[in-house]
Amino acid sequence: MENLSTEFESAHPQDILRWAAETYGEKLAVVTSFQITGIVTLHMLSQIAPETPVLTLDTGLLFPETYALIDTLEAKLGISITRIAPELSVVEQNQNYGVGLWEHEPALCCYLRKVLPLQKAMQSYDAWITGLRRDQSQKRASVPIVSWDEQHHAVKITPFATWTEEMLWTYIHAYELPYNPLHDRGYPSIGCLPCTRAVQAGEDKRAGRWSGHSKTECGIHFSTVGAD
Repeated sequence: MENLSTEFESAHPQDILRWAAETYGEKLAVVTSFQITGIVTLHMLSQIAPETPVLTLDTGLLFPETYALIDTLEAKLGISITRIAPELSVVEQNQNYGVGLWEHEPALCCYLRKVLPLQKAMQSYDAWITGLRRDQSQKRASVPIVSWDEQHHAVKITPFATWTEEMLWTYIHAYELPYNPLHDRGYPSIGCLPCTRAVQAGEDKRAGRWSGHSKTECGIHFSTVGAD
């Protein structure tokens, strides 16, 4: 994996996506939350391998703008997006763990609504494409392009690891692709509604996620319930 990842360091994302589709076929999935990297990924794949399964974690707590974007992308790109739901509804989670688990124990909430559902869904696939980029945060600064994901027992592919936010926006505007309007309202990173706020001038781009907590990741990329 390490040699392959090194080989792809200077490769265009389209070439990496084409390799992934040719190598893993129907056992390859895209997992996206429809950040700008995900939008570009879906557009490229719609031209390279349009039958590639697209999965998203529908926590039941997403912004209305995110749900609307899912519908828009399906129509514009001619794709079908599979929504992976947690075992417990929000109401059931409130009953079992207390109202507003995301406020007093956000790591557990993410574990129940994101980590566990994705682990179950990934049992059907050998590889997955993610939108991680090295410019997103210090924790993501060294993500490899191809690696073995022990948590999901699958190959993890990050075609846009070397791309910058500016490059992605250039692509989106060039192809007039839809994107989440929250980005224009100060939300560079968009997760669940209760745990995402707009970022203030000078703040880190992920400062709006789980604000007030030490948690910086949901757990699907960098695991553990308590340490995120």
